[in-house]
Amino acid sequence: MSLNQPRNERRNFRRDRRIFVMACAASLAISPLQSNQLFSQETPSTTTAESKDSKTDELRRQIVNKGLAFLAKEGQSDQGTFSDRVGPGVTALALTSALRNGKGVDDPMVAEGLRALEGYVKPDGGIYGNGRLKNYETCVAMVCFAEANASGKYNTLLQRAKAFVTGIQYGEGARDPSDPWYGGVGYGGAGRPDLSNTAYMVEALRAVETPANDPAIQRALVFISRCQNLDSQFNDTQFAGKVDDGGFYYEIPTTKIDPSTSEERFTPNGGLRSYGSMGYTGLKSMIFAGLKKDDPRVKAALQWITDHYSVEKNPGMGSAGLYYYYHTFAAALDAAGLTEVVDADGKTHDWKADLITELAERQNDDGSWSNDNQRWFENDKNLATSFALMALGHCD
Repeated sequence: MSLNQPRNERRNFRRDRRIFVMACAASLAISPLQSNQLFSQETPSTTTAESKDSKTDELRRQIVNKGLAFLAKEGQSDQGTFSDRVGPGVTALALTSALRNGKGVDDPMVAEGLRALEGYVKPDGGIYGNGRLKNYETCVAMVCFAEANASGKYNTLLQRAKAFVTGIQYGEGARDPSDPWYGGVGYGGAGRPDLSNTAYMVEALRAVETPANDPAIQRALVFISRCQNLDSQFNDTQFAGKVDDGGFYYEIPTTKIDPSTSEERFTPNGGLRSYGSMGYTGLKSMIFAGLKKDDPRVKAALQWITDHYSVEKNPGMGSAGLYYYYHTFAAALDAAGLTEVVDADGKTHDWKADLITELAERQNDDGSWSNDNQRWFENDKNLATSFALMALGHCD
């Protein structure tokens, strides 16, 4: 499979997404969803809508330009990296955020960053720092290099990286399909897998034109489905029916848990709490894996989104991981082709406008974003700014 046409892949994905959305719209034309509708039936006047869109687009351009200027002037080191004390992950995210917001490979910040990122390529095909975050760092680097690969320059690099990440996935050789960890992948390969890292792998594989029915993606779908709070044939873990709200959780414990040890993670009956960033991560990954609107997993995920719509917080986690949430929120709704969401109270939301307005209010004077909640390193301006810009890249 050719790896030198990421734009073709995006065009193909947009085609598939249009089919997905048209199917949803067709079903709504016949009868409303049994759950709260995710597609608004109200159409604003053309003049009002165009005026609103123009103002929102201009606001998006302004805050994107300020964010990119921060990364170029303040965020990037003399070596071309971003926050390299934590490895190459932030560098890859920052460059991807620039490429997805109109910067080309000849832009000085991008060109220097790509050269620096190439320095992390390892003999085993992985793209990582000290090895603790092998999967995560390789996957985000793959997405970055795929965005920059119109010339085919990174074909070999991407092929080897693909082999690396699929090689550390829990497949038949390491786990039986009945094992809860089957199909998943963690930060460094060995050890417990989680939904976030598995989703990063799926996104990276799709970025290099891996088809949805690829065995590695379908194995990942098995694990992702087991991370959904849904009592169905797709989740055979002990947690499937304890919450059953259609949302997603981060990991699947394989040892006995004590609910009293963490009210944030566990419900009193021993269930695993769903939360926002994982909910959108799960939906996005299922769409990337080829699921359609009539699949019960997709229906349940969309219902959870209806019930927990917010741009002010990461539902279930508050301010923790807020900018990662913004990124997954935008990526998932864009992948689903949704332009509007009707929340649990029946209010219609233009999610792109909501997100742009919220991020404009949260932007720092220097053009960056940052989170006062230091959990998951989001107090780092380079990381938070990269996530914000990646989210905004889905809002054009």
